[in-house]
Amino acid sequence: MEDSYFRIIVSGVVKEYIQQKKLELGMGSAVETLCGQAYGAHKYDMLGVYMQRSTVLLMATGVPLAVIYAFSRPILVLLGESPEIASAAAVFVYGLVPQIFAYAANFPIQKFLQAQSIVAPSAYISAATLVLHLVVGWLVVYRLGMGLLGASLVLSLSWWVIVAAQFVYIAASKRCRRTWTGFSWMAFSGLPEFLKLSTASAVMLCLETWYFQILILLAGLLDDPQLALDSLTVCMTLAGWVMMISIGFNAAASVRVGNELGAGHPRAAAFSVVVVTAVSFVITVVMAVVFLIFRDYISYIFTEGETVARAVSDLCPFLAATLILNGIQPVLSGVAVGCGWQKIVAYINVGCYYFVGIPLGFLLGFKFHLGAKVEEAKKRLNQWEDKKQPLLAGTVDY
Repeated sequence: MEDSYFRIIVSGVVKEYIQQKKLELGMGSAVETLCGQAYGAHKYDMLGVYMQRSTVLLMATGVPLAVIYAFSRPILVLLGESPEIASAAAVFVYGLVPQIFAYAANFPIQKFLQAQSIVAPSAYISAATLVLHLVVGWLVVYRLGMGLLGASLVLSLSWWVIVAAQFVYIAASKRCRRTWTGFSWMAFSGLPEFLKLSTASAVMLCLETWYFQILILLAGLLDDPQLALDSLTVCMTLAGWVMMISIGFNAAASVRVGNELGAGHPRAAAFSVVVVTAVSFVITVVMAVVFLIFRDYISYIFTEGETVARAVSDLCPFLAATLILNGIQPVLSGVAVGCGWQKIVAYINVGCYYFVGIPLGFLLGFKFHLGAKVEEAKKRLNQWEDKKQPLLAGTVDY
């Protein structure tokens, strides 16, 4: 029973954690656009101002998020969660409140550095903090017995360590002497325009996140919801792993396009778009082919259930197509951020995801019964009396 609670708590908290990350990522994208273009235009002193302005905005955004976290238990109960799970989840969430503000400071700092093509220090700091996090986390959770609260507090501490170390680097490094000139009252000016650009990007990213969650809800309405959710979860996790590569190219595209546009070199910006899109596309095609080759075995990374493995195998052609398209879409979103076109992409996301994607998925899954593939896989395997545990064993039984 404790294992089941832990799985449910972690699953729910991770989802909310991702939602918060998406919101703050969107709200902070204005600094990505403006820092990239300012650096290309040789307006170096404005990078520090933009970083501070974004930090102020994100810190303000973190306040209502912290209030939601503080009332997480009654909110979870209101949404139908059991009081026991809601209480345990709330304990974990309370420890994440400091992390909200740490990330609000971290994102502008990272974009400030990336706009100057300074990437290695953040990577080294993150790697060192990971080691520290593992050691301290083990001590707090297992030696001091602080459980979920200890785990979340250590996570918050790790983020603040990253923020502090990066800021020390900025203040001390000669590479940032032209872009960081100290704190300025200009950070509190021009916030409405900054908020307008940031809000458009937040809408752009949140619409994308909500779209995938709506698909999961639809999968739960299919004939065999447990198997459908298991197989869909495996596929979406694999797609998420590969998408991390494209998100890296997303940042590269944003920085390069912003720099070139700020410098007044539109042709160089266009060439950068072609190069980064092509490289990301090739990599994701290779990954799609790998998944197709190992389609019958790839789900065993997550589960020993043969039923789920067969269902995932049936879905792999669709997964491969998704990977290829995801090799392009994030890169183009990065281009849009570099150009300051967040609002246009938000409109495109609304049209593609909600007026095309969800209705089409509903028709294919319920009207044309393509979602029944997983049900057929289960029927085929029932004759072999598959007794192995499904992906979510311990939480829901078949």
